Formats: sequence, structure tokens, C-alpha cells
Amino acid sequence: MKKIRTLIVDDSALVRQTLNDILSSDPRIEVMGMASDPFVAADKMAREVPDVITLDVEMPKMDGLTFLKKIMSQHPIPVVICSSLAGKGTETAMKALEYGAVDVIHKPALGTKQMLAESSTMICDAVVAASYTRAKRKILNTPLATPKLSADEILARPKKDTVLKTTEKVVVVGASTGGTEALRIFLEALPADCPGIVIVQHMPEGFTAAFSKRLNTLCKVTVKEASHNDTVLPGHALIAPGNHHLLLKRSGARYYVEIKDGPLVSRHRPSVDVLFRSAARYAGKNAIGVIMTGMGDDGAKGMLEMKNAGAYTIAQDKESCIVFGMPAEAIKLGGVDKVMDLELIHREIMLKYSY
Repeated sequence: MKKIRTLIVDDSALVRQTLNDILSSDPRIEVMGMASDPFVAADKMAREVPDVITLDVEMPKMDGLTFLKKIMSQHPIPVVICSSLAGKGTETAMKALEYGAVDVIHKPALGTKQMLAESSTMICDAVVAASYTRAKRKILNTPLATPKLSADEILARPKKDTVLKTTEKVVVVGASTGGTEALRIFLEALPADCPGIVIVQHMPEGFTAAFSKRLNTLCKVTVKEASHNDTVLPGHALIAPGNHHLLLKRSGARYYVEIKDGPLVSRHRPSVDVLFRSAARYAGKNAIGVIMTGMGDDGAKGMLEMKNAGAYTIAQDKESCIVFGMPAEAIKLGGVDKVMDLELIHREIMLKYSY
């Protein structure tokens, strides 16, 4: 199996060596280089492109968040933030995810040996998981450590004509890399009388509650981290909790959500494919599906199922995406009715909602 080539960027020589020891101990990973600041990292990247970057936040010459933004805007590469400033729910962690980091690991303020003992598995797993976001593009013919499962693992395909008749519209949204900022722009633009919204954003466990609370302070709509059996209401947006699948269900005329454990689907949990399949099954033509910026192809097959079930489907366009991966795959499969600039999507939804 081809190893995951990883670049370590941290201003501390001790941390660089510790991370090198941690990552090199994993047979799946190869440390291709280390850099003391973003300028040294950029020079190394010009000669050899890594599969994954581990990146500190506090560094001389250029901070890690600024470097992250430059990476995502110029040459998207999966980035794992590893910083003592990036605890769960902190502003730094939220900004890192907003700018496109795949994962955020809180670097404990402990001695090197203790960090090695307590964090090695978590760090290695984060790097391997991050590499999956570019697996299709970079290691297409390489067998992966875990199988790429479909939504069949969580919810069976809908049978024809199983959707009960109703007129209530519901919006389902899927996003990944760059999606935290895209969702902010999208939700801030929606009026308080918009249809109910259910969202899957690829985000680590422990971050979605803070993310939802932050959006709730900015938007006219009510935004919250979804809980099991929450009713989907007009003017409300429910965001999947990290590390749990989120399904749209219906009982009579009432839409509600189900929080479910299970394996990774399209290498993600929560998975956009799972949400979109549930929308195809339980909402059908009353659903509006939106797929936004993100690496990989999670949501592409689910969006096609939604379209085949009569739903109206929208993809964010390339120009407004940080990473035009998931929307591109959905378009390629033929699952998209309309491709639009991010800042126009809310208008299209309200137009469809009005009739």
C-alpha cells in the first residue's frame, strides 16, 4: 500500500521531532519533511506535494490560519491542525474548520513523552482520515485501509411510490471542506420564514454544538445541533452532531430527524449520502437538496437518488467553492438540476418554497 506522505509544519523543533516519531511509527504514514514555518513549508511543497499537512497555529513570519487559507485557495491539500490553541469549541478551532481544515487536534500542553503516549493514535488516525479526502484523486488504484461503504449500511434504498403525499417542503444540505463559511453565508441570507433545513457538515465530534450556537447568533433562522427526534420546523436549521449520522424521517405530516451510529459511509460520519438518501425516501419531490464545497464525493450518489425521487437539486458552482469536489461529482453523475453561486442559493430555495 502506498504510504500517506505527510509534511509537519511547527515552529518547535521538539514538537516536530515528536510528531515525526508519532507518524513514522504508523506503517500507513511516511513523513516526507518538516518545516519550522509556512515559508519553509511552501518551499518544500514547491518541490514535492504532500498528501496531508499537519499544521500549528502559532508560528513566526506567518500564522497557521493565514497559511491554511492560502493553501485552500491556491492548492487544496488536506490539513490537520495540531495546536495548543485549538481546543474543542474554541474560536481558533472554529476558524480552522471554517478555512478548510479537515480535522483539528488539541495539542496538549504536556511533556513530549506524555504527548507521545496519549496522543499518538489520535494523531495518526486523523492524518489517515484526512488522506481519504483526496483518495480518489491521488491514490485511485491503491487499496485503502477501510472499505468505502455506501448509504446501504445505514438505510435501505427507497422503494418506488413509498413517499406519502404532503405539501410541506424541507431543505437538506451537505458540505465539507470550506463548508463552515459557506453555511454561514447561506444561512445568514435566509429569512425567518424559510422552510425547515437539515444539514450535514463534515466536522469532528465536539465542534458542532459550538458551531451551531455561533450561527444561531448570526442568523434570522434558529440554528441548533440536532438531537434525536427533533422536529424539522420552518425557520429552523438542524446540524448533524459530529461523529453521528443524521437522517430525515417523517411521521404523517411531521418531519423529524434521527441520530444514528454506524460505520463510515463514503468515508464520513456524518455522511451526506445518508442524509440525502433519507430525504429521497421520506420527502421525495417535497425536498430541496443542496450540495456545497468539499473534497471527495460524499453526497453525489445521494443527490442523484433525490433527483430521481422528484426532488429539486442545487450544486454550489466552482467559482464560489473553496474545493469543487463534492459538487463536481454530483454534477458528473447527473444528479443536479441547477448549478449556482453560493450567494444566490437562498433565493432559489425561497422561490421554490413559494409554490
